[in-house]
Amino acid sequence: MKLSMKSRYGLRALIDLSIHSKREHGALNSISERNAISPQYLEQVFASLRKAGLVRSVKGPQGGYLLARDAKEITVASIIEALEGEYRLEPEVVPEECRHRGGIMAIQKLLIDRVNRGMEDILNHLTLDDLEKESMEYSDYGENMYYI
Repeated sequence: MKLSMKSRYGLRALIDLSIHSKREHGALNSISERNAISPQYLEQVFASLRKAGLVRSVKGPQGGYLLARDAKEITVASIIEALEGEYRLEPEVVPEECRHRGGIMAIQKLLIDRVNRGMEDILNHLTLDDLEKESMEYSDYGENMYYI
């Protein structure tokens, strides 16, 4: 599995939104500037996130976005599924006459199924809140560095 730029940008934008919109909505232009993401591309990303029910929009001249749920309830799996669709490795389509061949089934069972279970476990237990906290730790670390 390759994590696309759309997913990477979506994750970065949602972390930013989670951090900066605790009291009010976040404007796409502000998110775009802070994360060096094209505003037009970010609009496409947020359209997918809104359609999946992860964010909600605020209309008007001072409009923007808010998280639709608490960051602790939004899993990384739900974000990637909203932006990419299915993220799991696809099983090999095996013709009936080849099912007796052990190599094909060994690959499916020992490799593909295990990778998918591992990804599901990680992505379903990692939340936007976890990413936000980790992001804040890195931000705080950089601000407190002193150089001689």
